[in-house]
Amino acid sequence: QVQLVESGGGSVQAGDSLRLSCAASGSDLSSYSMAWFRQAPGKAREFVSSVALVTGTTRYADSVKGRFTISRDNANNMLYLQMNSLKPGDAAVYYCAARRGAYSYTGSMYPYWGQGTQVTVSS
Repeated sequence: QVQLVESGGGSVQAGDSLRLSCAASGSDLSSYSMAWFRQAPGKAREFVSSVALVTGTTRYADSVKGRFTISRDNANNMLYLQMNSLKPGDAAVYYCAARRGAYSYTGSMYPYWGQGTQVTVSS
């Protein structure tokens, strides 16, 4: 099994930056893909970004492309999401997720999830 713990959320002004972190433990993640999803109140969960841990191949939702950067530190089982130029529409609970094998933009395909970290953007 895989255990994921997110951190780094907070309350910021529009235009500010945050870096979210996800610490993974419990399994060998060498063959996994990891992703960030987010869910705003009253809205459906949506895909944000993903990375294949072996190759480093990344994918981004159009809404965050050019502003967010996903990265991983395989040696330390860490996943990051650097969020720049934050907008009020980015406010949500952000979740780290992991699955063995190929990337998926569908949250139901990921069996392992973190507890989430809250991001609030004002103005």
